Amino acid sequence: MNEHANRDILLRIAEALERLSPPLRSSGLEQPAEGYLWVANERRLKPVPRISRIDIGLLKSVERQRDALLDNTRRFARGQPANNALLWGARGTGKSSLVKSVHASVAGEMEDVASPIALVEIQREDIDTLPVLLAILETASARRFILFSDDLSFDAGDATYKSLKAILDGGIAGRPENVIFYATSNRRHLLARDMIDNEQATAINPGEAVEEKVSLSDRFGLWLGFHVVDQNAYLDMVMAYAEHFQLPHGLEELRRRALEWAMQRGSRSGRTAWQFVQSLAA
Repeated sequence: MNEHANRDILLRIAEALERLSPPLRSSGLEQPAEGYLWVANERRLKPVPRISRIDIGLLKSVERQRDALLDNTRRFARGQPANNALLWGARGTGKSSLVKSVHASVAGEMEDVASPIALVEIQREDIDTLPVLLAILETASARRFILFSDDLSFDAGDATYKSLKAILDGGIAGRPENVIFYATSNRRHLLARDMIDNEQATAINPGEAVEEKVSLSDRFGLWLGFHVVDQNAYLDMVMAYAEHFQLPHGLEELRRRALEWAMQRGSRSGRTAWQFVQSLAA
């Protein structure tokens, strides 16, 4: 068999192997964006060119939480030691809004950087795919990522929290240096109260069972609590939003209608104030 025939055979073998091999998938990081959504079933990131958020100057009554999260995020963006953060508390108090606004603020301070810090959102039901996502983010070592899970909590029979514990702190690999984890939750310990009580009632050693459950939140070095605001703080939020949208309503009328809106919904919070002003602006 001559040399030319040998080359033809090798070429046909190579082409056959190429057809059998699955095509290489794009991770999604190749497309520059402010943030990304983790599409777990496709094992890829969906770019989000513009993240929906509120300007950080409009967030009222969360100044302490804002300053703490800003400081932590700035240190992480600079490559300095920083903590995973858990923002917990009452619904509608600005937890997820603060995460997105802080990300935008810190990213804006890095305009001279080729790849500013990015926000990556993972859904609660996809937590068990975290190792795959972290492996992808680790490959983009030149860029830093805030991994964000909104409304994170675990119910009875859900063992995914153990995987999260290992990734946050306890595993031998840990999380990549270019990734930090921020989560929001209505629960301080991320677990339902009846879940903890049931473990305590059925365990041989109740104390150890409870410790196992609540130790998940201990993996977050930064805890930030959010609470229902009083009437004056709620009205301050309304006024700030109304000024931002330059609404022409008189002060007393605005106060009266804002209080009626809150009473109808049984809640005074940043979300209630934002929804009220949005309805007026419309």
